[in-house]
Amino acid sequence: MLPYNPSGLFPTGRPPRPTYREPNPVGGAGVAAGALGTLAWLVLFGLLGGSLVGYVWWTLLAGVLAWLTALVMVGYGDRGVAAGIAIVTAGGWSIATAAVVTRWMSSGDWPLW
Repeated sequence: MLPYNPSGLFPTGRPPRPTYREPNPVGGAGVAAGALGTLAWLVLFGLLGGSLVGYVWWTLLAGVLAWLTALVMVGYGDRGVAAGIAIVTAGGWSIATAAVVTRWMSSGDWPLW
């Protein structure tokens, strides 16, 4: 016969099992704030470029600076904000890559130099 395993509904006299919780949980508001801030950051830097080449290089620079900010936020700040920064930066770099590949395919010439 199997030993009886209590469900936990009634106290058994044993101490409760430990619960491990995240000291700084990632919240949706932090992710949204990081995403919106990074979106504005990438748009402002992208507008500095007057052509596709300028747009791509400014977007890469803005993305690197955003990632450095995200690394600082992971260590000393809100990790939700860092996640939002990382997600939107990856999306911005993907858009820049798609623009370069589209131009490259249509012209047959590498557009970045």
